[in-house]
Amino acid sequence: MNTKGKIAKSIAGSGNVFADIGFANAGEMLAKSDLVRHINKIIEQRGLTQVEAAKLLGINQPKVSALKRGRLTQFSIDRLMRFLVALGQGVDISVRPASHARVKVAQA
Repeated sequence: MNTKGKIAKSIAGSGNVFADIGFANAGEMLAKSDLVRHINKIIEQRGLTQVEAAKLLGINQPKVSALKRGRLTQFSIDRLMRFLVALGQGVDISVRPASHARVKVAQA
């Protein structure tokens, strides 16, 4: 409740926060976000420092820091997929008819 005693309205999201806040390239941003989430999870699970992760990924430590902070614009989807492969992950791309055009990253 706000200070005037009114109940705040809630609106159901689309499932893509980037679309909900108006990004033109929302599908790409969501896909990148999902890929970065997987990359960061693997780095954390392995207990890697940013320097160690950088060596595995073939980038410098500031780029790993950017990944950790979700700086999506610095990385292409292709590059993020290559990072996952460098971390020993398989990456599958699936193309099928959909009722709504979207990009989805799923974890097996």
